[in-house]
Amino acid sequence: QVHLVESGGGLVQAGDSLSLSCAASGGTFSPYFMAWFRQAPGKEREFVTATTTTGITYYADSVKGRFTIFRDNAKINLQMNSLKAEDTAVYYCAADQGLPYSSGIYSAQTRYNYWGQGTQVTVSS
Repeated sequence: QVHLVESGGGLVQAGDSLSLSCAASGGTFSPYFMAWFRQAPGKEREFVTATTTTGITYYADSVKGRFTIFRDNAKINLQMNSLKAEDTAVYYCAADQGLPYSSGIYSAQTRYNYWGQGTQVTVSS
């Protein structure tokens, strides 16, 4: 059974940087897409960024230019710079089952079969 474990959340001030990490444990799998989603209080979970096995990356417009996703096999990091109060959320790591088992657009939650437990990021203004 594959588990995704996030780490690195915390409380920072607006303008600061923070890095999140996600690693898989408990099994062997080869996800094609790995991604970060987030859920702010009272809001739906939303797509943040995703990356493929070949290093292609996608970003939500709200984080483009500030966030960077890095991947090393089944580990991903999220470098968050110039944080804003509106970045406050629980951040979730996600992974699909790999090709050809997974389908759907990279930004859709339904594409992803594996999810982490989430890590809180709070940005004070």
